[in-house]
Amino acid sequence: MTYIQATNLQKNYLTATTKISALKNVTFAIEKGEFTVILGPSGSGKTTLLNLLGGMDKATGGELVVNQADIHLFKDRELTNYRRHSIGFIFQFYNLIPTLTALENVSIAQRIAKDPFEAKEILTRVQMSHRFNNFPQELSGGEQQRVSIARAVCKNPQLILCDEPTGALDSHTGQQVLYLLKEMSEVHGHTIIVVTHNAAIAQIANRVIHLKDGKILKNEQQLHPLKIDEVSW
Repeated sequence: MTYIQATNLQKNYLTATTKISALKNVTFAIEKGEFTVILGPSGSGKTTLLNLLGGMDKATGGELVVNQADIHLFKDRELTNYRRHSIGFIFQFYNLIPTLTALENVSIAQRIAKDPFEAKEILTRVQMSHRFNNFPQELSGGEQQRVSIARAVCKNPQLILCDEPTGALDSHTGQQVLYLLKEMSEVHGHTIIVVTHNAAIAQIANRVIHLKDGKILKNEQQLHPLKIDEVSW
């Protein structure tokens, strides 16, 4: 079942003197429950595409259908509900609330979701059980990233969008995070999209979309992706 269908998707940014085309007629489909990696160098349009999928920004043109609804046409309230109930977003820069502990940051997501996981359980899965009561400024960058990941997963969303989710983590912890994301896909049937420039992560994906200069170079389905412990990290 097709869960995401992008057709001739465009995103332009206007400056005082020029137009910057971040996405140029991008077309692709992603099946429900797929673990997809969007691979490309800096400036390729990866994060722009992720922001459109997450309802954080609107396309200039084209269609973007998620779960049979064209989110490009959503009004503000519809976008808010979409982000609240359908999306888990793992940001590259964490975006934790500084006045709340790690557990409280994750529990907020638990409270607004319809069918959430237990906050303590998910924090434990990302090896943060010893940091429940610490504030973000008391955590390392890698620890803050793990709290951010737990917050996104805790909502039990149908679509999890990840912007370089392992970028601030050591290889062992990064693998544990990928195990959790793969479980969300394979066991719970959630659709996972990981934006990265790390080609190693692409080896475990069901689908790899290669993006460069705002265009898709290749969209390949991997019928037999490697297991996480088979990849050379």
